[in-house]
Amino acid sequence: MKSKSAEKAEKPLQWWQLSLLGVACTIGTGFFLGSSIAISMAGPSVILSFALAALGTYFVYEALAKMTIADPQKGSFRSYAKKAYGRWAGFSSGWVYWLSEMLIIGSQMTALSIFSRFWFPGIPLWVFASIYAVLGLLVILAGPKGFDRVENLLAVLKIAAILMFIVLAIVALFGLFGGGTEQNVIPRTYDGFFPNGISGFLPSLIFGFYGFAGIEIMGLLAVRLKNKQEAPKSGKVMLLLLAVIYISSISLSLIIVNWNNFNPDQSPFVSALNNYNIKYVQDIFNGVFIIAGFSTMVASLFAVIRILVTLAEDKDAPAVFSKRIKFEIALPAIVLTTGGIIVSIILSIVMPGRIYEYITTAAGLMLLYNWFFILGSYGRLFEQTTMDNIKRYLGFALVLLAVTGTMFHHTSRPGFYVSLVFLIVIALVTFIMQHMWKNDPEGDEKAIGTLFTKLK
Repeated sequence: MKSKSAEKAEKPLQWWQLSLLGVACTIGTGFFLGSSIAISMAGPSVILSFALAALGTYFVYEALAKMTIADPQKGSFRSYAKKAYGRWAGFSSGWVYWLSEMLIIGSQMTALSIFSRFWFPGIPLWVFASIYAVLGLLVILAGPKGFDRVENLLAVLKIAAILMFIVLAIVALFGLFGGGTEQNVIPRTYDGFFPNGISGFLPSLIFGFYGFAGIEIMGLLAVRLKNKQEAPKSGKVMLLLLAVIYISSISLSLIIVNWNNFNPDQSPFVSALNNYNIKYVQDIFNGVFIIAGFSTMVASLFAVIRILVTLAEDKDAPAVFSKRIKFEIALPAIVLTTGGIIVSIILSIVMPGRIYEYITTAAGLMLLYNWFFILGSYGRLFEQTTMDNIKRYLGFALVLLAVTGTMFHHTSRPGFYVSLVFLIVIALVTFIMQHMWKNDPEGDEKAIGTLFTKLK
């Protein structure tokens, strides 16, 4: 059980504070860098990708929020999966999420490294990745104090940066900065809006969804709301804000620069501003992107450690990972997570070039697999109205569309296969664990401990 000191360390939240924390956990490299990859795939239709992703994400979050209102659980989605389908679902959901967030941390470190090479092009990616990993772990080791305040401050900074770009882009379009030699026309035909056809549009959906990834962390934090009934409001405000600033900023970028002139390794905002004579703005935005990516990386670290602790407390991971030392630091869980980070850095060494696309796709898919659990759990645990079912099935359809869309592009296809490999491994481990649980009806943690020993 959670200690009293830990309970006191986590102060209750107002609905707007949860919205702000959601923004902090969401706006990061998935949008600032992943949107360039999506633009190179889909062209102007990337706007539709982000709009559909926002809609699908809202359906998933609404289901999660309603379950939180009815039955607040610190394990959030994995606790609901366990109640809906049994222990196997809670076990597999928790570990799928842990692995997906580890992949996300790897993609974030790679993206942060790419941004850093904007200033230091001669330094290898893995060097920057190692530095950011150490800094992120130091923030976690500092304990829970100040986490909310820092993340809220970074959320405001990230929103301000995007709004600054929107203002600068509008002013630049009026010719006040000079430059701007490209004359782009807003597409009015099917071929103009879908230059690469549906086969180009579908694989971009995963990057749209990845731009909204973070609702699971909101679910983990929603139990701290003073008024649990306000959980849906927090998600609505957050997702509406993100959808507006995402679509507005990308649309302006596409007006300033032709879609096929974007560099997949560079933020679309930097590419757009390079078209004008604005001194130092690129450097300022690049610094903001690094701060944004670092904040989401720290949020991911928080999430994987929290989910690992709840797995251990639920006897679905070795009990040692629920142990805390001074200042409520879950050191064993941090150590295991550090091992996962080291693996991510090694991958960045042995898989240069396309590493970001592969890891981002795999991470996004792993998250979406868990979203299936959220929608399924909601339908199984609660009586559904006709409108609830419509939203739930639309959510299923949009998520499935994003998953299948990755098969239509050569850069996203390997990420799909990577996610399947991890999914198969977890399924096999779950199958083995089910056999152990049958021989251990009380669910003693010795079963999972024995399995981890064998895996070593």
